[in-house]
Amino acid sequence: MEASDLVVPVREGAVNQQLRYALRSWEAHLPHRRVWLIGYRPAWVGGVGHIATHQNGRTKFQNTTLAMRYACTNPEISDPFLWANDDMFVMEPVDAMPVLHRGPVREVERHYAERASGMYLRGMRETRALLAEYGHEDPLSYELHVPMLIGKQGMLGALEAGQRLDVLHKRTAYGVLNRIGGAQIRDVKVMHRGPRFDRSTPFLSTMPDSFDNGEVGRVIRSRFPAPSAYETTRGR
Repeated sequence: MEASDLVVPVREGAVNQQLRYALRSWEAHLPHRRVWLIGYRPAWVGGVGHIATHQNGRTKFQNTTLAMRYACTNPEISDPFLWANDDMFVMEPVDAMPVLHRGPVREVERHYAERASGMYLRGMRETRALLAEYGHEDPLSYELHVPMLIGKQGMLGALEAGQRLDVLHKRTAYGVLNRIGGAQIRDVKVMHRGPRFDRSTPFLSTMPDSFDNGEVGRVIRSRFPAPSAYETTRGR
């Protein structure tokens, strides 16, 4: 089967060293056909498709939902396509991106409720309630910091179902409504600077601070020292 395109929403105005090393990791380890950036394209990025958007949503969630709609309605982008954020790294070769989930939403919700509140947690609760309306009383969470294979019509249907929510957890809505199943893993996001994180996983994700100043960032940068084909000479 032909490899899928890799689609990445990118925020405006950032130097974005995480994207630089994510591209290196994808080139090395994640089979794909073409990379598409939706939103902003840093000046040092070349050899990719680009769809410029006005990122004028009130929140980053609205901006990424807009980017998802562009991806699902652009005939040049493969169907299905891989959806990834610019801070997701593939540390070891994979033959194809596996289907992965985080376990029941209720457990993920409990984890977040013990640590924080805010729009993200509210969106999680509202997405869980929405899915219950569709008969999924105990849905799985797909809010992992790893690439995810997306079918266009399935995602457009999920976005339609959740259009009244301003913070729809669209990966979860897509995965549950389309019954994609998958294997459970712990989330791979590393939010701290320290040396203790899972180095056995083929997937990692970072925060700007943990990438710039933490051990996880040092590991990622040392793994991928050479520029990828997606980098111009500028900024190497």
